[in-house]
Amino acid sequence: MLKSRAFWLTLVLLLAAPALYFWIALSWSYSEGERAGWVQKFSKKGFVCKTWEGELALVSMPGAAPEKFEFTVHDEAVAARITTAMGQRVALHYEQKMGLPTSCFGDTRYFVTDVKVAEQIPLSPGITVPQPPARPASVTAPTP
Repeated sequence: MLKSRAFWLTLVLLLAAPALYFWIALSWSYSEGERAGWVQKFSKKGFVCKTWEGELALVSMPGAAPEKFEFTVHDEAVAARITTAMGQRVALHYEQKMGLPTSCFGDTRYFVTDVKVAEQIPLSPGITVPQPPARPASVTAPTP
């Protein structure tokens, strides 16, 4: 009877330990912040675990070479808002996760949780470039 209890206790611990580790790794953030720029690439990809992967072009000064910020999105509502905002300057709120062992959670460590469209782009005090109007979420063919 004692060997049977020890076996079941060991089995439960072997199953609970990885589950607890993944829960802690997904709920704890190493860092969080915002990055602003233009989303230049955004797609859903993966063989088994499909995740939204994107690339934000960060431009510090007109004419400068852009820095790229690669990110992952899990929330479908946030992914839809990013898709709608393509071509506009956006600010992405992200959380950096550490210790996730596979790419099934995403290709990057940066998980976007919110997106805000910037209304104007300040060039210098008092001079701004207005954003183009937002494009519709989906385009449908006109009916005859």
